[in-house]
Amino acid sequence: MANELQWHEVCDADELEMEDVVEFENGGNVYAVYRIKSGCYATGGLCPHEQARLADGLVTGEFVECPKHNSRFHIPTGKVKKVPAREDLATYPVREENGKLYIGLEG
Repeated sequence: MANELQWHEVCDADELEMEDVVEFENGGNVYAVYRIKSGCYATGGLCPHEQARLADGLVTGEFVECPKHNSRFHIPTGKVKKVPAREDLATYPVREENGKLYIGLEG
């Protein structure tokens, strides 16, 4: 049986502007939450190449670029689009409710 999602408040929805990213930490894990044209998304917050914080990266269109070695990831899917990273990012559901953004994490 899969664990049920627990929803964690990330920030006020209006704090996250278009093509922006914020960092969220929970249980010793780092996540990145993004707002792009198609909606809000969340991925693992560290680049799998050398653990740079993606919240310090550049969001352009549907992509985030790692601030350390310029690996690029597709935000909605977490897929690597430019090396040196070779491992995709985990993705997580995001919902907006009552002016807040929430990330869904397994409990």
